[in-house]
Parts: sequence; structure tokens; C-alpha cells
Amino acid sequence: MADPKIIAVLDIGKTNAKVALVDAQSLSEIAVEKRPNIVAPGPPWPHFDLEGHWQFILDKLEAFHRDHGIDAISVTTHGASAVLLDAAGDLAAPMLDYEHTGPDDLADDYDRIRPPFAETGSPRLGMGLNVGAQLFWQFAADPDLEARTAHILTYPQYWGYRLTGALATDVTSLGCHTDLWNPWEARFSSLVDRLGIAAKMAPARRPFDILGTVSGDVTAATGLSEQTPVSCGIHDSNASLLPYLLGHSAPFSVVSTGTWVICMAVGAGRSDLDPARDTLVNVNAYGEPVASARFMGGREYEIVSSDHRTVPTAADRQAVLAGPIMVLPSIVPSSGPFQGRKGGFPSTPESDGQRLVALSYYLALMTDTCLTLTGASGPTIVEGPFADNADYCAMLAALRPDGVRLARSVTGTSIGAALLLLADRHEPATVPVPLADAGALRAYARQWRQMLA
Repeated sequence: MADPKIIAVLDIGKTNAKVALVDAQSLSEIAVEKRPNIVAPGPPWPHFDLEGHWQFILDKLEAFHRDHGIDAISVTTHGASAVLLDAAGDLAAPMLDYEHTGPDDLADDYDRIRPPFAETGSPRLGMGLNVGAQLFWQFAADPDLEARTAHILTYPQYWGYRLTGALATDVTSLGCHTDLWNPWEARFSSLVDRLGIAAKMAPARRPFDILGTVSGDVTAATGLSEQTPVSCGIHDSNASLLPYLLGHSAPFSVVSTGTWVICMAVGAGRSDLDPARDTLVNVNAYGEPVASARFMGGREYEIVSSDHRTVPTAADRQAVLAGPIMVLPSIVPSSGPFQGRKGGFPSTPESDGQRLVALSYYLALMTDTCLTLTGASGPTIVEGPFADNADYCAMLAALRPDGVRLARSVTGTSIGAALLLLADRHEPATVPVPLADAGALRAYARQWRQMLA
């Protein structure tokens, strides 16, 4: 089968749900439409508007196919999520928001059955960030739910199921701190048997697999051909990583930015990771373990910036470096390399411009900390919104000895997901970050680390 020319990508992030149209030849987005990924309060628990997303997806597929033509569909979503289906294929329960604190109520009981970090590469995380903890709590909170649940799908494959009717999980989503996967042996972890869900877990597949073709109902709603193939789908951070696995020799690292900043160190091997500092083992599209670390950088940016749209000036940068004006970790203390430490500005900036510069430097320093924790070496590639933040990029380039390059794609996750459907895969363009004021930036970084000590 010839490679598709135009690929629609369902890209469901924690903040926004998007449908992107990717030109396979140029690896660029022709169009992107999005809607907020709003959390409904319940009952029975905080959950996502899956039906609202589905209608949005169908509407955009219909419009994009009418205007451009769609040859294939790929799917990428945020991690730490599972969808429970009943025997009829309907939702057995609404999909839990992983930021709900309910699973913390049974943390001690769950900790007695969860496998060790050495088996799963999953750090113990709060709320519902471990999918195993979600399931354990949901089955306790709704005593009939376990019996109602016939199939457990990871999140990208739920949308694949809606498109094709086929059931699956994928190795990248299972490998995203779920506690359900053994990345070293590429199989379900011992927790699956302990939870009694082995028969309910949909088969684990590779993201490159074709899940199926779109159903007749989807064809009727969108005008797509019933022969339109749908990829199995991929976890969004691993979608960001995939393009660079194709064109780079290890070692190198990729920093995927969005609500989460995920630092993935390719070629670091089975490094000495510290789960207490939010390091983990991700699983890439080829099923291989990747040393990783992360923090909620996009969420921290939203909190500190308070929607200010000021453009910082050279004077703002000089004031921040000379002050020094700093943000100390953590703004979201429930995750990241400084968990439990509540931070902020030790002294108040005099302008919004100074606030944004100091915030950008903080995010770069946190990124550098995560990269160091993973044992990252070689060049660093930044993709996503932070690639457009000049102050973030300048600080990170000053700190990474092998250089920093920027992805030029607006939505790097969409490009990676589109590549799942291409036999002729090539790396998208990146541009280097030039060093500027490196001495002053490194001195600032030293002061920041001294303040932490």
C-alpha cells in the first residue's frame, strides 16, 4: 500500500483536544482545530467529556476530508489514563481524571500490592497518575464496576475503538507510569494478575500496527472511505520522540513540552534512576525502555504567568540576571524533581516582563535538572510550545554542553503520530539555538542551585 498523502491526527492532550491535518511529504500541519479538554465534576468522579470530544472529532474529520481529503488517521493522547468498557462496548464508567485525589484514599492498601520500581519503571505517584491506583480505587468506590468491566483500553486505543471497533492497548501508553507494564521484559506486570484483570486487558500492540479501517458509522458521519486505515496509536510524549529516533544516533534527548515537560534520554541505558524525583522508564514506539523525567512545566507556566502577554525587553533580562530575580521550585509540588517543596518568587519582580523572564529561566533550569537525572548526553531537541520561548531556549542552551535544537513543528505530537502510518519516514527539520550571554546565564544557574542547597 502506498503511503498516505494526508493524515488526520487525533491529538488529545490534557489541556486541549485537537484534530490536526498533516501533509506526509513536508511533515507539516495543514490545519489544526482544538477544543478545551474540560473536566466534568461528576458523579461518580471527575471525568472527561468523551462524547463531546467524539462529536468534535467527527465534525472536524468531515470538514477536513471535504476540504483536503484524508487518506489515513492516527491517534495520540496524554498518558496515565484508561477507559473501561462493558460487554456491549459502551463505557462501564466515565473516564477518571488522573488529577483526582480519590485514589490517595486507598494509597496504603494499593502500595501493598503494587510491584517495585525495578519491575515496572513506574514511580509511585499521587492522585491517579498510576493507572493501577486508578483501577484499584475505582473498583472499590463502585463495587459493581469490576464485574461490569469487560475490556480495559489505554486512552489512544479508545479513540481507535470508536473509529474501527477494534480493541487494543499500546506499549507506549502501558509504559507511561501505569504500574501495569514490565518494560524490561515487554509484557504486563505482576499487578495485572494481582488486580484480577488479565482477561479484561485489551491486547498490547505496537503503535505502528494498523488497528483497522473506519467503520460504516464513521463513514456515514464524515464521508471518509471505509478503506481509511487507522493506526493503533501512541502516547503523546512518545509521539514527540519518534521523529528523532529515525534520524539521530544515540545518545541524544528529546524534551516534549506542553502541560507536562517530559525529558527522554535516548541511549542512557538502564541508568540509576531515582523514583522519588519523578524519574521513570518510558517505552518508545519500538517497545524499548527510555530513561525519562518530568515536571508539570506547562501548568506551572500558566500559574505563574497569570495570562500575562507582555513581551520581555532586554532591560527585563538584565534586571533578572542582576537581581537575581528567581523562581524556586516547585510551583506544582505534587510532581517533578523537587516533590513536596513549595516554591515561588523569594522577591517580587518589578514588572510583568521580569516575571516572565524569571519564569522562563526557571522552566529551563527544571528541564536541565530532569535531563541530568536521566543521565542524558548528546544534543537536546526541544519540541512543543516551549520551543517558541526565547528565554527558555537561551538558558537551556547555556546549560547543555552538546547543544540544543528546536523542532519547527507547531504540534510535534501530531507529526510523530502521523509517522506511524508512513513507510518512508524522515526526521522533521530542527534549528540550532545559538549561545548568547552564556556566561551570565550559567552564573545565574549556579546561584539558583546554591539557593536550593
